[in-house]
Amino acid sequence: MSLLTHWRRRRARNRLSDTRFDFLFDDPPAGEYVSLDCETTSLDPKSAELLSIAAVRVCGRRVVLSDSLTLIVRPEGRIDPRTIPIHRLRTQDVAEGVDPRAAMERLLDFVGPRPVIGYYLEFDMAVIDRHIKSWLGTGLPNERVEVSGLYYDRYVSAYRPEVDLSLQAILDKLDLPRLPPHDPLNDAVTAALVWLKLTQVEGG
Repeated sequence: MSLLTHWRRRRARNRLSDTRFDFLFDDPPAGEYVSLDCETTSLDPKSAELLSIAAVRVCGRRVVLSDSLTLIVRPEGRIDPRTIPIHRLRTQDVAEGVDPRAAMERLLDFVGPRPVIGYYLEFDMAVIDRHIKSWLGTGLPNERVEVSGLYYDRYVSAYRPEVDLSLQAILDKLDLPRLPPHDPLNDAVTAALVWLKLTQVEGG
């Protein structure tokens, strides 16, 4: 665990307002991670609401599809119509979705204290943190693993100062398949596969 993560977790624990979620600060199970992805009502992390969220466990060198969570979430606000062609979720598609707070509680139960993996995770975590801070007192304290950052660290060099961080470029370079995009479970699985491939390379 990095010093930054340790500091973030210590500060978050001091702010925790619901002791039911003390387990978020337990030691994570050895070799376990959770990869997650969200679809949202807009592309502004300061106002976007969740429409769907998916998470899948990574245990050792395996993505465990049988141990995953997928939720449709009923937002309180409107869906920006410009985003519908991306996530293909209309108001009527999410009308029977899970209440946002209930969705977040189920996500926290699923993730536990495990490190979180994602592609451009900063956006998803900004939206998730905003959803939970009002009642939990803090954002998700877990270690965060950004796969585009890992990819950049591995492939940028003095001889190659610029690296294409688009998902398709990363998948092509790592010889990984492209699952149908903008499905949160597919995107979570894809991020997990990228992480596995990069850490396999690091391990030789």
